[in-house]
Amino acid sequence: MIFCLGGGPLPAQPRVMKLPRIAAVLLLAVRLVASPVDEMAGAAGNFLAALSDDQRGKATFAFDSDERENWHFIPKERKGLTLKEMNPAQRHLAYALLSTGLSQRGLAKAVTIMSLEQILAEIEGPSRKFPRDPELYHVSIFGKPEGTGTWGWRVEGHHLSVNFTIVDGKVAAGTPSFMGTNPAEVRVGSRAGLRVLAHEEDLGRQLVKSLDAEQQKTAIVDTKAPDDVVTAASRKAEVGKPIGIAFSRLKSEQRALAFKLIREYVQRLRGEVADVEIAKIEKSPASAIYFAWEGGLEKGDRHYYRVHGPTFLLEYDNTQNDANHIHAVWREFNGDFGRDVLAAHYQMNHSK
Repeated sequence: MIFCLGGGPLPAQPRVMKLPRIAAVLLLAVRLVASPVDEMAGAAGNFLAALSDDQRGKATFAFDSDERENWHFIPKERKGLTLKEMNPAQRHLAYALLSTGLSQRGLAKAVTIMSLEQILAEIEGPSRKFPRDPELYHVSIFGKPEGTGTWGWRVEGHHLSVNFTIVDGKVAAGTPSFMGTNPAEVRVGSRAGLRVLAHEEDLGRQLVKSLDAEQQKTAIVDTKAPDDVVTAASRKAEVGKPIGIAFSRLKSEQRALAFKLIREYVQRLRGEVADVEIAKIEKSPASAIYFAWEGGLEKGDRHYYRVHGPTFLLEYDNTQNDANHIHAVWREFNGDFGRDVLAAHYQMNHSK
């Protein structure tokens, strides 16, 4: 018998929990974790409930509204409710909604991109026609947010467009997913050295420079880079046939680097959603995914690359402002705005 310092026997030790009981507890814990759609619906509902009637009128649209696919990444007049029009409590709820769709890293990128507007304002001065303002980012809700319904939401402004479509209570799409930075590298002031999209730039350059001379002949399709991503802000991504080098012609370490680059884009989204998309991409044969580069190979050169798969497209361009201005977008050819899932939904439920 074991005695404690007080002189009496220690209380009987609890029995080790049996494995089936542990499994049951873990299963219950998993069931208690909200799904991505439940969290999105809850955050969207909380946000809308905090708005005035006028604000809610600006922030909400019918799900089938043309506005849902009216996306862009340039500084321009937009519909939706801006952060600037919100009080501090409402603004916190808007950020809470944004956080339900993005990973921690993706959220950090998004809000830092917003903060670059202040740097641009300082660089350009007050004479610019369209103001640079970290609070000119718009929140829009399409349809009625609910865990089992069909609806969508967007947070968008200069250099940021986050789009989610939910169909029958499941995330049907997290694309188009656009992030950009100007400056790509902050070179003056207290934030000098900041590079929000450093991995998108560095991994692409690392991949093309890892290719041997013969591989580069195929992968580098032009010594001059285009002025912007080819798909721009088109509602449907179209770039023609794949160009560049197929992943099947890459060495194992090069292919691993190429998939690391893909994950950098897809894992902007929260883990559960990103994992589904990555699994779909990894099912594609290596012979059906291509990497293409245009422009110079050294930092400071104008450059562009794309990764083109059977269902998806990554585009990156750094040519403006002396190659210090990045546009980086992830698109799905048939799945942007959930088009493929919505088509099946309407065919099944509304054909009559």
